Amino acid sequence: MPKKLIAWQTLRAMENDQLFERRIGDQLREISQPHQIALALVAHVLQKPKTWLLAHPETHLCENQARQLDSLLNRLEKGEPLPYLLGKQAFFGLEFEVSPAVLIPRPETELLVEVALEWLKANPTARKGIDVGTGSGCIAVSLVSNCPDLTIVATDISPDALDVAARNALNHNTADRISFVAADILPATIEKVDLICANLPYIPSAKLPGVNSLPWEPSLALDGGKQGLDLIEKLLVRSPVILNSPGLILLETEETLGNQTVELAHRYFPAAEITLCQDLSKRDRLVTIELR
Repeated sequence: MPKKLIAWQTLRAMENDQLFERRIGDQLREISQPHQIALALVAHVLQKPKTWLLAHPETHLCENQARQLDSLLNRLEKGEPLPYLLGKQAFFGLEFEVSPAVLIPRPETELLVEVALEWLKANPTARKGIDVGTGSGCIAVSLVSNCPDLTIVATDISPDALDVAARNALNHNTADRISFVAADILPATIEKVDLICANLPYIPSAKLPGVNSLPWEPSLALDGGKQGLDLIEKLLVRSPVILNSPGLILLETEETLGNQTVELAHRYFPAAEITLCQDLSKRDRLVTIELR
């Protein structure tokens, strides 16, 4: 690459390049247009906002920046998800640090946060929660950011994931209201809570080979066991003794497992009001278990 390459020309060349079209694949989720992908990558290399880059089309890439961009494109071509290249992902109006230690936050999971906030608003005395399998911490941080008097215990089995989540809490000034605990589902001892949120691994093991991001995202955060419900059931077994009344459990689930997740919920909470919710794509996504 030349020592000086005008960033704007780089964008134009990338978005019109058939090779770049092949590189982007279907793993890029929210940034789906070639120009937007190119813009995100060049802005990342320059360490400038995208709006700044658009306002300064005369900007040049130095030799090191050009090499960095080429390296990112090579990783993209191999299938690495864009959020890992950028080291960040937007979720519920906030920006979260992500790395291969954590699952990339999905837009579908915002439904869980929306339902939780609506319930918290209707139950102003319910202010203790737990986020099981917190990963990047996107659920816990989003909830606490939007409900200032809420406190949450956030658990994960991965120490590396907890490190990422803790940094995200610090970045969003919520670290004083979130306690991060290394645990396999639930801590050995825990006080009763009003709200349980869980986006646990729920992909049946046989379906894992079809997950585009599998080589990059931690399988620990994807594999839900033979039926996809192993960890969800593990949580439900222990939940009755820690959930207050009124109380709410929110379980994200795989789109084909909605009814089976509801059946499990009825087994452990026969007296609860249980609802299966769909995401914006009309896919079964969230099971709510409410004690009144």
